[in-house]
Amino acid sequence: MNQPFDLSLKERAYLRGLAQRQTEIAALPIMQKRRRMWTDMNDGRPGTRPPFVLESWTFDRDFLPASLFQCTSDYGRRLESHFLRNIRHQEIFHDDHVCPDTLDMEWHVECNEFGIEIPIRYEKDSEGVVTGYHFDCPIQDLNNGFDRVKPSTFSVDREGTLAEKQFLDEAFGDLLPVALRSSTYGNNYLTQRLMRLMSMETFFLAMYDCPDTLHSVLALLRDNALRMAQWAEREGILELNNGNQCTCGTCFNFTTQLPLRSVVAGQVKLSDMWSGMDSQETVGVSPELFHEFCFPYYRDLAAMFGRVYWGCCEPVDSLWERSLSRLPNLKAISISRWANQSFMAEALAGRNIVYSRKPNPNLLGLDVTLNEAAWAAEIRETLGVTSGKNIPVEFVVRDVYSMHGNIQKATRAVQIARQEIDKYFPPLS
Repeated sequence: MNQPFDLSLKERAYLRGLAQRQTEIAALPIMQKRRRMWTDMNDGRPGTRPPFVLESWTFDRDFLPASLFQCTSDYGRRLESHFLRNIRHQEIFHDDHVCPDTLDMEWHVECNEFGIEIPIRYEKDSEGVVTGYHFDCPIQDLNNGFDRVKPSTFSVDREGTLAEKQFLDEAFGDLLPVALRSSTYGNNYLTQRLMRLMSMETFFLAMYDCPDTLHSVLALLRDNALRMAQWAEREGILELNNGNQCTCGTCFNFTTQLPLRSVVAGQVKLSDMWSGMDSQETVGVSPELFHEFCFPYYRDLAAMFGRVYWGCCEPVDSLWERSLSRLPNLKAISISRWANQSFMAEALAGRNIVYSRKPNPNLLGLDVTLNEAAWAAEIRETLGVTSGKNIPVEFVVRDVYSMHGNIQKATRAVQIARQEIDKYFPPLS
């Protein structure tokens, strides 16, 4: 029986051509300069130029349309998508992505998170692209049904992982070294996981109707994450993520400050790793209630890791003083379009915490043509409020769901951002 990662001779030859192109791009001198920029930024080196990147997968209808693909097998398409994304980021956007000089794969890990099936319904937009989903939550009333939820179970398929690695080594290893990668395992996005069990309405009411039971649910989610992460550490399947890997979206992890000890394969600890967490689902919760019901469980998780990236689209300023400023190992924080930029710039001044700015995606995603003046002003505002405050800054454009067929709009956005950054920092080249 064929393995699921088999490739036809035709697909293999075509994909080797893509792998060769990725290798050539990864060897360009600009890539080493970008590596240094990301490293200096994450290490908190004063005066480092902010990197600027676009996250493309949300607008793949424009960036990786079906017409580009030549592979027909599922495994071939997955590899093709990986290679094309790395190649096209450089050839189209010229943003600050560092093209990988390895072919990355993950350990084959399975997790049964709750011991019950939670159906998901997906919704497509007018172009047939899935843009929304809904969980059929099993808990309608927290006083009735919590006992159905079980602690998570997990396993690793070492034989299958190593078989795939051997296959990729034989197919592409002479062009790109094959590298095993890993997350920290477990799931630290606690309120995101909570929304699979209960609706937001049930969650909000439970804070008043049955607070002790809600604490028990959040403790279960924390313990699930703790147990799986610690299991992965014991199993020796943690892989360092201090290089060309992402913790949250497209926020790259390059740093010389992890690990803080000599590490060999199979002996990586959670304290050697970046990890991410957020709580978008509590935007409607007061800072006091967040601190009471959510923060203690995030705090316990954050204490395990070497560095923590906090946040996604939720504003962070309202939670800063009471909660997030006390989060252990916090080294980067998302500053979304809903955050008070000036407040967070003052809060982070001199603290060596990355100001991870998420520019307004509507400026890129809503209109067919780019409002260049508005986009420049968006970048300029961040540079203005952070200037002179000794804050490491990065720009990460996320949640753009369509370029309306005008992919050059993204290229132009990168050019304009670079022009604005050039007013404050020396260019890389």
